[in-house]
Amino acid sequence: MVMVGTRRSALVRGSVFLNIVFALYVLLHLSPPRGNSVSPPHGPHDNLTQQGEAGEYSPDSDLDGPLQWASVQERAHPDLHLCSTPQLLPRASFHGNHWVLFNHLTAIEQPACNASVTYTTHADYTYLHNLSPLVERWRGPISVAVFAPGEDFNATLNTIAFLRACRPLVAQFTTFHIFFPVDHLPSSIPKIEDVLVPSCSLPPPSTNGPTYKSSHNLTYPVNVARNVARIAAATYFVLASDVELYPSLNFISRFLALMSTRDASRETKPHRRVYVLPIFEVKSGIRPPATKTSLVRLLRRGAAIPFHKFVCPQCHLVPGLRAWAESGLGETLTVTTVAKRHAPYTRWEPIYVGTNLEPLYEERLSWEGRSDKMTQMYIMCVLDYEFHVLDNAFLVHRPGIKRLRKDRRRDEQTAAQNALLSNTITPELQLIYGTRPHCVL
Repeated sequence: MVMVGTRRSALVRGSVFLNIVFALYVLLHLSPPRGNSVSPPHGPHDNLTQQGEAGEYSPDSDLDGPLQWASVQERAHPDLHLCSTPQLLPRASFHGNHWVLFNHLTAIEQPACNASVTYTTHADYTYLHNLSPLVERWRGPISVAVFAPGEDFNATLNTIAFLRACRPLVAQFTTFHIFFPVDHLPSSIPKIEDVLVPSCSLPPPSTNGPTYKSSHNLTYPVNVARNVARIAAATYFVLASDVELYPSLNFISRFLALMSTRDASRETKPHRRVYVLPIFEVKSGIRPPATKTSLVRLLRRGAAIPFHKFVCPQCHLVPGLRAWAESGLGETLTVTTVAKRHAPYTRWEPIYVGTNLEPLYEERLSWEGRSDKMTQMYIMCVLDYEFHVLDNAFLVHRPGIKRLRKDRRRDEQTAAQNALLSNTITPELQLIYGTRPHCVL
């Protein structure tokens, strides 16, 4: 009996020893490697921010627990291939206190709804010349809402006719929607076939004279324009942006390829999210960079800076921007940082790829009154959106560094709009959507 007990004791000790050895082997050889933190050591980009917050993480950092491998599309967009491609037919519609001529002039090319991303934007006719460099980079569908009150309507049609006739890429990819207030109607609306086709040997129509909008002291209904352009998009994915922001090259194909890669989110269930493109400015006289390699070179020289650095730096303070500048110089698109709109990003107004399921923009706000995207950002924060920052994609503003200038009239409009936000809109949003810690307006 003593001999048997001794053997059993030895076997138990041996079994425990083997289990410990096996556990150590698994820990060392099968556990995923530790990823880099969101904020790597300081590099040469002194004008970039470096914050790492509790709600912000790099996708390759340690996960809280094992997650089953799933692609971005499987987890976030399972209905991508179920969308239907609408036919772009001209139609008139009443929208708030504006008439909208949807699809007034349509693009020659229309991709399937799941085969591209629509760049949705807005302008009046004096800014439409920006479409030429924009479409040269985008090479995909563009939906643009053009504000054309009163006699600006004729100037708008002439400008569009020139662009469509003399800038082939604009005609190929751009669909125009024209809108105007009900109390500032055009004197007539010519049929499309009656608009004269201009000669491309002549200079483009002048945009330097006084406009109907300025002579009648009209504010620019920026959020009406944003919503019109977005809801008219014919693709599943949309990038709601501004006409003076030019995208990096090859974005559409790279973004669609991202859908088949591993999802960066730590959430175990499908979660609301959008895909953020950082925005930059370059000095006057410098050609806007088209690739990240060129952009990083300009950042090192101080010839490029984050957008609105001298106007509203907190509005475009991108989480993990230093890590962004140090990563992703190849041909693919990945996510460098996943963040939420919590401190210190409570004033963040990112531009992103999303869908038409994202909240619309508050149409009571004008461009002149500033803070026109803050209500949408508040809603997205309360709904607990994730913001996936893309590593090899960006937007760059038309050359020229923006600086804060004193404008008494605009300051008065800003004060009035802030009062509207504080006294009326904020209580409405809190009633409808509720509140959430870290979410401010």
